[in-house]
Amino acid sequence: MTQSLRILTSLAAGAILAIPAASLAQRAPPARGPAAALALEAAQTAVETCAANGYKVAASVIDSGGTLKVLFAGDGVSPMGVKSSTMKALASNKYKAPTSEIMTKAKSDTALSSELAADKTMMAMPGALPLIVGPDLIGSIGVGGAPAGDKDEACAKAGLAKVQSRLQ
Repeated sequence: MTQSLRILTSLAAGAILAIPAASLAQRAPPARGPAAALALEAAQTAVETCAANGYKVAASVIDSGGTLKVLFAGDGVSPMGVKSSTMKALASNKYKAPTSEIMTKAKSDTALSSELAADKTMMAMPGALPLIVGPDLIGSIGVGGAPAGDKDEACAKAGLAKVQSRLQ
């Protein structure tokens, strides 16, 4: 093999390796989710609702694929409040149900309880609701940081109510 042919072969091999794997494979369709402005409005409304009741919380909104769209942390919220808002939203998203219902079901469903315990990215404590448009899940909103999950869930409901009619 001549020197110039070896150089061309090396360059061609390098060019093939430089092609990103994602462009070689068929890309998955993007996850459905609320528009960023609506996600922010829902999260901000949830945090403001809790703040009006004296609770320092964070609110997370995720799309149907579990990607965080918005994390809005109120003044003085604890790190666990921030973390739990997203973990609750992920659980609501996966099971397409409010986390209060998931928690209740897990008390009598040992398989579900084991599954939840094994997945450290989710939390099935009350405080998250699925975002549903027609028959489709488009994401979830989760709130964390109030003294009890029912208070988190009430704030999540306020955030969802604010934008529900505009979700697509």
